[in-house]
Amino acid sequence: MLAALSASPQAGSAADPATAALCPVVYPDDQSPASRGYHYTFFGNAFFINDQGYLLTVAHVLETFRDGGQAYILVNRPDAPSRLLKVAVIAKDAQHDVAILRASPNPFSGRYTVDFVPLSSEPAVPRQAVLALSLHPRRLQDAHSFEAQSEDSSPGTVLSYESTLLDKAGPAADVFLLSHSVVKGQSGSPVLALDSHAAVGLVEGLWLRGTTLSVAKSAPPPSDTPGAAIPIRYAIALLEKQGISWHTGTSSSLAPPSSAGSQSVTDRPKR
Repeated sequence: MLAALSASPQAGSAADPATAALCPVVYPDDQSPASRGYHYTFFGNAFFINDQGYLLTVAHVLETFRDGGQAYILVNRPDAPSRLLKVAVIAKDAQHDVAILRASPNPFSGRYTVDFVPLSSEPAVPRQAVLALSLHPRRLQDAHSFEAQSEDSSPGTVLSYESTLLDKAGPAADVFLLSHSVVKGQSGSPVLALDSHAAVGLVEGLWLRGTTLSVAKSAPPPSDTPGAAIPIRYAIALLEKQGISWHTGTSSSLAPPSSAGSQSVTDRPKR
């Protein structure tokens, strides 16, 4: 059983709107719902980045669907159980382990409790205060869609930047390390800067001596094992390539691709 981590009072201000942007990535195991809804398998998290129904996650969350199968997300509704919505994989960047999804139908056009997370135009820096947010079913081995999700809210700080192979066939990529560990199911969830409430990264997994390990494939780690996150600049570069807009952390307006409000993929914070 996973224990939800409590955020500090300061962290809560960043968590509230971002929680509505979170969606578990799942696969329904039933053809029709029972009294507790659809029984499903849980893979990780994704989060909305605009009101057009686009989401970000890490690519390894989608490994199960590489050879077929339809991925779904669980989306909250007001005064009703969560509903399963199909998601299409719009683009993946295996080298940097990021992926873009799109929900169908768009929940922002219907009666759903949804919001989006702005993306930071500034990179995460060492000693910066951050918060990792994610959702997971209360019973991992017996998850059903009508049951409420549990929230993990993990405050911490950025430790350092490291280079590692996220894709066996590609060159090394940057990750930044977190002062707290991560738990099963947090892959793909946003890492928020506490000052701007914008996403500075996506949870990747555990940092084990120069390599990252997906938390979906690992046993519970030692409490001092740092988490690893994908810098948001890699996701922004993929959004730019696809011509998809996003919200910035300093403005409520949409940042068009290649605008000054987006973070260049070549920018890297100083160690």
